[in-house]
Amino acid sequence: MSLKDQLDLQRLPRHIAIIMDGNGRWAKERGQDRLYGHHQGVESVRDIVEGCAELGIEYLTLYAFSTENWDRPVYEVNGIMELLVTTIRKEVETLNKNNIRLHVIGDMSMLPAHCQRELQEAMDITAPNRGLNLVMALSYSARWEILQAARAIAKDAQTGKLNPDELTPDVWEKYLCTAGLPDPELMIRTSGEHRISNFLLYQLAYAELYFTNTRWPDFRKENLYEAILNYQTRERRFGKTSEQIQQNEEIVS
Repeated sequence: MSLKDQLDLQRLPRHIAIIMDGNGRWAKERGQDRLYGHHQGVESVRDIVEGCAELGIEYLTLYAFSTENWDRPVYEVNGIMELLVTTIRKEVETLNKNNIRLHVIGDMSMLPAHCQRELQEAMDITAPNRGLNLVMALSYSARWEILQAARAIAKDAQTGKLNPDELTPDVWEKYLCTAGLPDPELMIRTSGEHRISNFLLYQLAYAELYFTNTRWPDFRKENLYEAILNYQTRERRFGKTSEQIQQNEEIVS
């Protein structure tokens, strides 16, 4: 039986988040320039987006470029930006054809103007789609996001738009980049690192974390199925006991 056939389609995560790590190391291991790894990583993005769409996953968030990545060598940053633009141009028609909607979270103002235009156009074109929601985290960091939310809340409290005593988790979440999106249930990180690296720190509070040694350019649908199968072996208790979870399941059934 294939890995895909082993999946319980009734227990799929609604939202999967992925830290796409290892492009540069994958390239260096092959005696190639780091940008070669980023180009090869695009193939993995295509395969995983397709795999999630086929399974009926509702949301897929890909950590494509962090605010810290701006500190990388200029040639690499410029190369990634150009790759981003050319990839969007090539893929937007495919996204639209497959009913996939593109979202972007992060500080888009830091991106080159032509990147911002291409991204906005792609989001506008795919906005009516109701299949997979593909969320690209670009020029994003969770600390930046939390700071931006705190500033916006402080301003609204100062002007009387928000009563601080009425600040609840639901209200707080409306100030985040991910407002309107469910929290990820499964977070995958490739390439053997075991950290979150400033990614969706608030939203990942109860996510199941899955780490694999596979470099991102080698990550394919089979690896995705493996991660989901691992997720389906875990008991998600949200602070409750196993007995409470079982009782709730019995009541629902």
